[in-house]
Amino acid sequence: MKKNYSLQELPDVAKLIITQSKHKILLFYGDMGVGKTTLIKEIVKQLGVTETVSSPTFSLVNEYVTDTDVKIYHFDFYRINSEEEALDIGIEEYFYSNNWCLIEWPHKIKNLLPLESVSITITTNENQLRTIELVTNE
Repeated sequence: MKKNYSLQELPDVAKLIITQSKHKILLFYGDMGVGKTTLIKEIVKQLGVTETVSSPTFSLVNEYVTDTDVKIYHFDFYRINSEEEALDIGIEEYFYSNNWCLIEWPHKIKNLLPLESVSITITTNENQLRTIELVTNE
């Protein structure tokens, strides 16, 4: 799936990602400032989280619980220096928990990523539009 969108369309894009994703491991690719965290905040909201969502830049992972007790893990690996740091926080347990895992900067832990995942690439266009592309990894 490939789609152009504006910030006003973000709720619809988030719903589309949730319904189109065959896996709960979502890998977010894109340059700094492209809107990965903004999109993740909307996805978490659409999944039913009512608390404030923020980027886990320093903690590496934030855990949220939906109004139906579903867990969502939001990872930000921008600041890690090695895959060992991800292993130290027990990344494999998160990935194989069957909960939603939303991962920013996944290329930093490429050797640890589950094969079954969804790659989401965001790019900027003219007129403040973004392009999102979803690819299912099997």
